[in-house]
Amino acid sequence: MKNHLTDSVYGKTNSTAPRLVAVIDIGATSVRMQIAQINTDGTVERLESLSQAMSIGKDSFMQGYINRRTIEECSTVLLSYRKKLEEYGVDPRAIRAVATSGVREASNRLAFQDRIYVATGFEIEPLDPAELHRVTYLGVYPFFQTHAELFENHSAICEVGGGATELLLLKGHDVIKSNSLRLGSLRLRKMLDVYDAPQETARVLAESQIKKSLGLLFPENDHAVDTFISMGSEIRMVAADVNPSARDSDLVEITMEQLEDFVQRLYSLTANQIASQFHLPLGSAQTFGPALLTHMEFVKSFNAKRIMVASVNLRDSLIQEMVSGQAWSNAIQKQICRSAILLGQKFDFQQQHAEHVAKTSLELFDQLSELHNLDYKMRAILETAALLHEIGKIVNTSGFHKHSSYLISNSEFFGVGEREHSLIALVARYHRRALPQNNHVRYSSLDLQDRISVSKLAAILRIANAMDESHRQKIMSFKCNVETDQVTILADGVSDISLEQHAVRQTKSLFENIFGMSLSLHDGGA
Repeated sequence: MKNHLTDSVYGKTNSTAPRLVAVIDIGATSVRMQIAQINTDGTVERLESLSQAMSIGKDSFMQGYINRRTIEECSTVLLSYRKKLEEYGVDPRAIRAVATSGVREASNRLAFQDRIYVATGFEIEPLDPAELHRVTYLGVYPFFQTHAELFENHSAICEVGGGATELLLLKGHDVIKSNSLRLGSLRLRKMLDVYDAPQETARVLAESQIKKSLGLLFPENDHAVDTFISMGSEIRMVAADVNPSARDSDLVEITMEQLEDFVQRLYSLTANQIASQFHLPLGSAQTFGPALLTHMEFVKSFNAKRIMVASVNLRDSLIQEMVSGQAWSNAIQKQICRSAILLGQKFDFQQQHAEHVAKTSLELFDQLSELHNLDYKMRAILETAALLHEIGKIVNTSGFHKHSSYLISNSEFFGVGEREHSLIALVARYHRRALPQNNHVRYSSLDLQDRISVSKLAAILRIANAMDESHRQKIMSFKCNVETDQVTILADGVSDISLEQHAVRQTKSLFENIFGMSLSLHDGGA
């Protein structure tokens, strides 16, 4: 199967030959691997998919930690995956191994990661909910072009996993709400096991729990959508069953009646019968019903006009990131900035100034790229911090940079993981006043590379902010001249920049300290 990833969405691959890549997904109920080939024209060809049932979520959700036996079983599976990767000749640098809620919530998560690394050489990356929202959005993004009619108004994207359900609400192409509910099929199954109830009673209990969770998330019934996009292995099995001719389609439409009939049929069978009929491991058979009930109750709650089942999964989305070479593509950064602006409006920020400082920051970043050597993600972090650098003024104008940092740290952003979230807050924190210090706990706890990145980005933000000291956006364009030990910024078409020059002189110390170069601002016509 090939999925075309257009250059305009994901960027061109820099490779002059096809590249082999792989993604390993350690989920709550299974360990899966997908091997793919990225072709020179930006297409992705799936080569092989492997899956092995695993009780990580069962351990983690019931006991709070992953059993040693489960860890060793996982190591054995991953070793077999490594042999398969070696057979294909996949470069170790082109392998990404991630984990979701089963590993993320375990009290011995670090011990699990360490043991897997020692046994297999795989460095496991736990994905937090915000990162899952980002890759979920990225997975459906190509549909905006191929199925534009589905996204003209309000839509919902829902993926039901073993440990959690990820939900995105969209208006057009924009994310207006993203949530992660501790409402996975395995969690529901374990809750029902406590009651040891008959099938029909178990179904009623599960439906009640799902409705309760939805009621807490949406206390008012004002979230109707036109299109409901369902993701997950269980709902894909429904689509394949009711519409076999569309088995290889990226999106398959099913009706609520078809979904309800399938669920009714499923709950008339025992777990062993489900396992036999659908060729599933017993553990997957036990969570099949709860997963579909979750999809069904969500569709009902959103009063969706149509249900579309997407073939894309977490591994597809992560491979798409590998195609672009960017964890935050242009499409993702647009959504992150939109979240930042909405947050700024909530705190009554000066939007025109904030957007101008963000634009200036990015221009400085781009013109000084050979000086700072930071990647695209750091550019996105700088833009987000620049948009929010003054929101702390709503608390107090005294020390507002600290208040900005606090508000950022305690606010949610679409698609921003914990590490990046912390970096955004720190860059905003250091956009004025004191330089980063050893006794600043959040700063000193960063690793070396992140400390350097924060200092570089904050230094750039200080200069960008100083260049709009008047808040009148006088400097609309400029050029940076970089010499051996001097950076000169030449402002274009501005008659009087004395206030901005003074501000730059007052704030340039961090820039000069981190880059080891002096800096000055001048009228380009002088």
